[in-house]
Amino acid sequence: MTLPLQERYVNLLTDFGFKRVFGLEPNKLLLIDFLNTLLPKHHQIQTLSYNSTENLGNTPLDRKAIFDLYCQAKNGERFIVEIQKAKQNFFKDRSVFYASFPIQEQALKGEWNFKLAPVYSIGVLDFVFDDHQNQETMVHVVELKDQHCQVFYDKLKFIYVELPKFAKTLEQLESHQDKWFYLLRHLPDLEGELPPFQDPVFLQLFEVAEIANFSQKEQVSYQNSLKYYRDLNNVIDTSWQDGRDQGQKMLIIRLLARQVGALPVELTATINRLRSEQLEALADALLDFSNLEDLERWLP
Repeated sequence: MTLPLQERYVNLLTDFGFKRVFGLEPNKLLLIDFLNTLLPKHHQIQTLSYNSTENLGNTPLDRKAIFDLYCQAKNGERFIVEIQKAKQNFFKDRSVFYASFPIQEQALKGEWNFKLAPVYSIGVLDFVFDDHQNQETMVHVVELKDQHCQVFYDKLKFIYVELPKFAKTLEQLESHQDKWFYLLRHLPDLEGELPPFQDPVFLQLFEVAEIANFSQKEQVSYQNSLKYYRDLNNVIDTSWQDGRDQGQKMLIIRLLARQVGALPVELTATINRLRSEQLEALADALLDFSNLEDLERWLP
């Protein structure tokens, strides 16, 4: 028996939600559209095919906490779309490990000159790396470089998106990439199709992600996936303080938006850099603000 969900749309950061939207053949144009906001212009995808990922994730925890869409572009580029939904030790090591699969699979039997197609490992993360806490950058592109910071090998790239750093409101969305990041974070909070999302690709996303369109079996699977996602976020001790601070920041930003109007990106970034004690002081002071100037005067 399933209980009715309050949300209209699926949470894309659950196993079920991400795989339903991006992992099914009928929906692969959604995946292509999203990936092309992250990939460089000379490697924009025209088409892709899905490969089995059963060899990725060697333990039940791996298969629950991390999963991959293993893709290949029409012109030969191979890459992994990887979503990580919890703060886990050695995540960067795991990314390198998973990226080795599309490299090894290019080996040919018999005579082979070892020429490889490019590989992209893309991580969509709902956490922030410890050493990135004070950095504004949310999309990180990592390449193999020498001691002089010159690219040694340009066919292997890691792209990490730290979603918790994305704090733009609907009114602040500018690029196609902004819209995707917003939906990855806030799709379950939306009541319907909004003006910023009238492109055909987003209209398809809303249709695919609407829970009312799920079969009974799919609803049960989604509820189990959503419960696991929530439980996993609640029980990871190493991320408790980070999660507390991040949740407090999100709440304060929402309250400020109601109090003084939509916040400019610069002010949002400043709030995201505040320490715990500064956040508590801001929470006490925000009700006295009448406009953005009051907030600007208060911030350090």
